[in-house]
Amino acid sequence: MSRQDPKQDKVTRGPDSLPLSSDAAGRFPIRIARDGTWFYRNSPIQRKELAKLFSTVLWLDEDGCYWLKTPVEQGMIEVEKAPFTAVELEAAGTGRDMVLKFRNNFDDWVTADAEHPVRIDYDPETREPSPYIRMRDNLDALILRSVFYELVELAVPVERAGKTVRGVWSAGFFFELEEE
Repeated sequence: MSRQDPKQDKVTRGPDSLPLSSDAAGRFPIRIARDGTWFYRNSPIQRKELAKLFSTVLWLDEDGCYWLKTPVEQGMIEVEKAPFTAVELEAAGTGRDMVLKFRNNFDDWVTADAEHPVRIDYDPETREPSPYIRMRDNLDALILRSVFYELVELAVPVERAGKTVRGVWSAGFFFELEEE
């Protein structure tokens, strides 16, 4: 029996998306906090396996609403920032040959690439950065501050459109880490 490398891209996929509008189903009393903690009726879900199971049926619709969809039931949930958090970073290689892998709070790994881009949103008032990586199906992980600091340490200067920007390479793609 061969063992699969646990750090290979392994993201649990949910069911096929259904076209729904915001009023097609009710709300579930579930909330995902900024730190990635899942709550049911304002109490933290203590069993990681249960929250991970819920995450496999999580979808984001075109209106920016998050849904839990099963074959028999569906409902909207509240997500404060992003449904996942990136809790670990592994880097291999250097320069354009670097490959960055991120582990989320449910132990799924993704490689930063065209399908899993790294991006940074800035708070319009405070200019505080909120870094993200795409996990699957338009669902992002907020990169935790400690992981973001590791990422920034890997940044290199690159000339783009006549100016120097700092960012990281992964799987042949360059991701800017500073605001333009």
